[in-house]
Amino acid sequence: MSLPTPGDRPFREWDLKGKATASVQQILQNSVAPRPIALVSTVNAMGEVNLSPFSFFNVFSADPPVLIFSPARRVRDGRTKHTLDNVLEVPEAVIHAVPYGMVEQISLASADYAAGVNEFSKAGLTAIPSRLVRPPRVAESPVHFECKVLEVKPLGLNGGAGNLVICEVLLAHLAEDVLDAEGLPEPRAMDLVARLGGDWYSRSAENLFEVPKPNRHCGVGVDALPAWLRSHPGVDGNLLGRLGNASEIPNAEAIQAAQHRFLNENPGWTWPIGSSDSVVESLLASIRTLAHQGQIQEALALACIPLPETKF
Repeated sequence: MSLPTPGDRPFREWDLKGKATASVQQILQNSVAPRPIALVSTVNAMGEVNLSPFSFFNVFSADPPVLIFSPARRVRDGRTKHTLDNVLEVPEAVIHAVPYGMVEQISLASADYAAGVNEFSKAGLTAIPSRLVRPPRVAESPVHFECKVLEVKPLGLNGGAGNLVICEVLLAHLAEDVLDAEGLPEPRAMDLVARLGGDWYSRSAENLFEVPKPNRHCGVGVDALPAWLRSHPGVDGNLLGRLGNASEIPNAEAIQAAQHRFLNENPGWTWPIGSSDSVVESLLASIRTLAHQGQIQEALALACIPLPETKF
């Protein structure tokens, strides 16, 4: 789906302070998505087990390793969730990843069962002992993080108010069948699900794609790309971003070599080439193909072939 031209896109403003909490929650959950899911096991002071999923969740530090999830108060009546009650009594938790193969069971575990009801049994999941904390682990999940709760930070007392449960990971368990040759979790093998708004989820293994990150260099930037390319209406932001991530602008020799290759692939055209639609579209097609194949410098060299001043 192509995006509207910047400056021409209409926006609707929402004053969230003036809206009902349920509506605010829908706006946030549908807009901040997809969100990773934490399947959290806890126990209370009597040793009763609770298991519940939370999509207000993420990783926030590697040293120390810290995960945070937020069991918000129920919107309709402001009640706290059993997970929150438990970690205030026993500040320990096990946080699990949620793959597609168990998503229906995880949804079932989110039901508002009465206190003391064991969601492991309700959801048909297998509890296995943890090594360092009291809550049990979920055998069916490929990733288990045994955690101590460092702090619980309430964000309010009204329905919908979050409670940040700040957890330090003490021990990680990773299933061998989801690890790559380097011993790291492999995205396709993990096949994790994520939460959107309403009843919607997404499945990572079906929608994986790679975007090279500028970790080792600063890209030349979109502003350094040829003007004709930046102004062409058929060029989207992803192509510009990928080319702008190149480490350097090709030199004259590389651009000349790209020019010769392009002319050899299009017999009958001579230099200097014009700016007709057929020439530009053919040039763009070649640039897109090279960029898609990861041949960024070759694509950028092709884009830098000098064209007559063109306005689109």
